[in-house]
Amino acid sequence: MKHRIVVLGAGYAGSYVAGNLARRLSPADIEITVVNAVPDFVERLRLHQLAAGQEMGTTKLADIFAGTGIRLRLARVSAIDPERQVVAVAGADGAEELGYDTLLYALGSHGDDRSVPGAAEHAFDVAARPSALRLRERLDGLREGGSVVVVGDGLTGIETATEIAESRPGLSVALVARGELGARLSAGARGHLRLACDRLGITVLEHTGVEAVEATRVLLADGTALASDATVWTAGFAVAPIAAAAGLEVTESGRILVDRTMRSLSHPNVYAAGDSVHAIGANGLPLPMSCASAGSTGMQAVKAIVGRLTGSKIGHVKLDYVANHISLGRQDGILQMVDHEGRAKPKYLSGRKVARIKAGILKMSLWASSHPTFCLPTRRRHLGAAPDASAEGATSYASPSATPNASPSAIPNASPYASDARADRAAA
Repeated sequence: MKHRIVVLGAGYAGSYVAGNLARRLSPADIEITVVNAVPDFVERLRLHQLAAGQEMGTTKLADIFAGTGIRLRLARVSAIDPERQVVAVAGADGAEELGYDTLLYALGSHGDDRSVPGAAEHAFDVAARPSALRLRERLDGLREGGSVVVVGDGLTGIETATEIAESRPGLSVALVARGELGARLSAGARGHLRLACDRLGITVLEHTGVEAVEATRVLLADGTALASDATVWTAGFAVAPIAAAAGLEVTESGRILVDRTMRSLSHPNVYAAGDSVHAIGANGLPLPMSCASAGSTGMQAVKAIVGRLTGSKIGHVKLDYVANHISLGRQDGILQMVDHEGRAKPKYLSGRKVARIKAGILKMSLWASSHPTFCLPTRRRHLGAAPDASAEGATSYASPSATPNASPSAIPNASPYASDARADRAAA
């Protein structure tokens, strides 16, 4: 009987892992199934552009996995039963259970609008394609002088506010920042960001809390109200409760606790990658939710799964984070270098050249995700002896902050780019 590998999610991490496993392992020994809720690969890093009104093409997952032998199941994951080793899914063909021998969990994250009353009911977000399209439709319906309030000053908030202001100059855009705008950037980069906001006509409210969101206004902590025809919520991201409900060992925020190889601490035949994993970087801090982290955790998961299934040595991928790349519309950007501790270095780059570099990185990311087996060895390895089902290597490599009761949001400097560790994803 073939070894069944099930990959949950086909974003940057899931598509990469599935494609790599398909090319590295013999189809005579394994079968790979990818479960994803939608038929297209979603360029999440560009959803703020889609919301602002720019055109974006789509890439079908069926085309991405064509010729790889990967089975694509379009369905939503409703539950995982790790004791029975099955995943419950529901799609157009109805509900069913998929059995697995090895599971890769890469369901990513979504906008967290639960912290402030009214945000879930009245605010828009750019965390998924449908919600970005809803925001776009709303912006299309606004008249000249309509007001847009972006809540959250992490990378997503900054990119969304500048993109909307540049693409729709007839609208009034305000950015609400909990602390100082660009607080985790260097002094020079903060200065450039302020100039960009001024150039685009963005009103910045610093050191400002939000108490509630209503249909036509945002209520601030000081008792004042901002008129808002469209409120965009970028002040938090969260993961689905599926892993926690399944009994996997997770942080307080629901991210899966893993060892150095991305293997679950509690269930050794489960691996995790991308936003849903609580992975500790080389600096001893949790990796931020980002495309870069999806790449490194995905690569590590591939090495671990291939190594254990074939009985070969497991290599280690460097889990590092070196820079923040922020787009400020289509003609401007900031590349902020960070040190080993995730703190901004004095050195940064800005301007049109940085914007072009960022655009190039996004194109490369899409191409790489759309060709997950390109340049991989054509000789596929056969499985070795039955993989060890013990928690080998499952000792936490984190500091005490990675205990099940410690949320990444409670760890100082857990994210090198946001005013709150929950408050943003890295843009690239």
